[in-house]
Formats: sequence, structure tokens, C-alpha cells
Amino acid sequence: MKKSYQVRILGQEFSVLSDSGDDHVVKVVQFVNNKVEEIDKNVKPINTLEVAILAALNIADEYIKKIDSSDDICRQVENRSKELIDLIDAAK
Repeated sequence: MKKSYQVRILGQEFSVLSDSGDDHVVKVVQFVNNKVEEIDKNVKPINTLEVAILAALNIADEYIKKIDSSDDICRQVENRSKELIDLIDAAK
């Protein structure tokens, strides 16, 4: 069941619904706030919308890199599994 949470990002309060649990929501909010703070420290002067967009781009970049890395690992495991199956078949 979804639970309502009050979160603060970029100094603004948001009400969000999640069924992922308290710890997960806290981690997500901390992650976003960390990205926002990182951008805010490195790029000045900048408005709130620009900070939010840059944070979203940075988060999307990390996400896509992780997906690509995961895909590479899956391909490696699949190739290795095929090699092992071929070795087992050859040994029969």
C-alpha cells in the first residue's frame, strides 16, 4: 500500500507517494539532495530550475551508465555460460 511522504528538495516541500518503505524514500531524497548540492556548489549563479534540470541530467547519466554496465555483465555471463555448456557437451 502506498504511503504519503513529505520531502524537501531545493528548499521546497513535496508530497510523494511510495510503497517502497521509509528507508528507501529517505535514500532517494538524500541522493537527489546530494546531486542538487553538488551542482549548486560547482555552478554559480544558477536558478532553481537549472539546478533541477542539471541534477536530473546527472542522475539520468549515472542510471544509463549502470544499465549499460549491467547489460555488459549480463552478456559476459551469458557468453561464459554458453562456453561452459559447450565444454560440458564436448566432455560427454
